[in-house]
Amino acid sequence: MFVHRRDVQIQWGDCDPANIVYYPRYFEMFDDSTSIMFEAAGFSKQDIVRKYGLVGIPMVDTRAKFYIPSTHGDWITIESRVESFKRSSFEVTHKVYKGERLAIEAFETRVLVGHDPADPARLKSAPVPEEIVEKFLKG
Repeated sequence: MFVHRRDVQIQWGDCDPANIVYYPRYFEMFDDSTSIMFEAAGFSKQDIVRKYGLVGIPMVDTRAKFYIPSTHGDWITIESRVESFKRSSFEVTHKVYKGERLAIEAFETRVLVGHDPADPARLKSAPVPEEIVEKFLKG
């Protein structure tokens, strides 16, 4: 299974007045981590959209469990992986570590979306290309 890791230093602007990362900032980091993971696997989101005639790959569900807070200057490691694929969607998990300790577990569901061939003004889910499934599940 393809796994991507990246180190991120917490910046002043990530934190609230108590110097703890304001939780929506993590979701921005997770969104970036998904894009970076796809690029590292050889599939930039822009290329996927263009190659397969998609409109985008929106997030339709997200949630997180927070265990350990982070503050300005901390270094965290975000480990991202695609856990499963369905016809037009996929599940991503992000695990955030502070050193060896698990700080956050986050989950997102994304769907590939294109124009509906029957009505181009409408959007419709699109199948996940097999080459993407193979790369992520086989590494």
